[in-house]
Amino acid sequence: MKKEITNIFIQGAISPQLISESIAKHSVKKNIGAHSIFLGQIREDVIDNRVVKAIEYTAYEEMALERMRDIREDIFSRYELTCIHVYHSLGTIHAGEICLFVFTSSKHRKMAMDACDELVERIKSELQVWGKEIFNDETHQWKVNN
Repeated sequence: MKKEITNIFIQGAISPQLISESIAKHSVKKNIGAHSIFLGQIREDVIDNRVVKAIEYTAYEEMALERMRDIREDIFSRYELTCIHVYHSLGTIHAGEICLFVFTSSKHRKMAMDACDELVERIKSELQVWGKEIFNDETHQWKVNN
């Protein structure tokens, strides 16, 4: 039986408050020995003499959330984790702001770190999420994940 679908999407940038509150909530869980956290931040890249000022994220939400549920179930089946939290921004996120927050917890650091790394790679390669780079001259282009 498939688990419930969890909404990972939030409008706008991921705030430092959301990140710190997520971490703080885990202090009551005494069976956790390690957390691994990935924060994806928008870079002010220079491409063809244009500066990236923001990325506008869109998603095929229903399909992406179903895929995320499957990824989450697979990760839980292969790693001894206490919990997984994923937040991905939608909308326009400016250079310097956080657009992806992946947080894994386990009894041991290796499990938490390996699961977090795999989650990030799979989110980038398997979810139906697209980013349009918006440049300082107001031109734009679709971003290639790397």
